[in-house]
Amino acid sequence: MTRLLERYRERVVPSLKEKLGRTNVHSLPKLEKIIVSMGVGAAIQDRKRLEEAVEHLGRLTGQRPQITRARRAISSFRLREGMEVGCRVTLRGHRMYEFLDRLISLALPRVRDFRGLNPKAFDGRGNYSLGLNEQLVFPEVDPDKVTHIQGMNITLVTTAKTDDEGRELLRELGMPLRTE
Repeated sequence: MTRLLERYRERVVPSLKEKLGRTNVHSLPKLEKIIVSMGVGAAIQDRKRLEEAVEHLGRLTGQRPQITRARRAISSFRLREGMEVGCRVTLRGHRMYEFLDRLISLALPRVRDFRGLNPKAFDGRGNYSLGLNEQLVFPEVDPDKVTHIQGMNITLVTTAKTDDEGRELLRELGMPLRTE
C-alpha cells in the first residue's frame, strides 16, 4: 500500500469525520483521479517536441500518455483540426496516490520561490487545478537529457461537493496550500 493511501485511511478519514461532523465514511470526500496534461503547441512545427513530452510524462506518471489532438482549426496559429498538440494521463488508484505523494514531498519543494499553492484554485465542485512551469522539478526527469522545457497542468478530481470540503481534504493529505 502506498504511503499516502495509508495516511488517508489512518489519519485523514478520522479527522474529516470530526471536522465535517459525519459518521458515514462513504460520505466523506476522497480523491477520485488525477489528470496530468501537457500542451505542446510547438509540436505543430517540430514533432520531436511532442515525442519528448510524451516520454517525460510517461516517466513521471508510470503510465503511457494519450496524445491529444486539436478539436478545431485556428488559422492564426497554423493549426488544423486533428493535429497532435499535447498529451495527457489519467491516474487512479495506487498510481494516483504515488504520484501525489511525489508531487507533495519531492516536486513542489523544488519549485523556485515556492510559497505555497493558491487556496482559491478550486472549480466550485471541490476539484483543484495547478500548473507547473517545467517538468524538471520531478527527480525522474534527467536535466541533461531535456532539450525543451515543458510545463504541465495537474487537476485533482475529488468527490467533495464544495470547495471547502475539497480544500480540507487536500490540506489533510498534505498539500501545501497557502493560508489566507
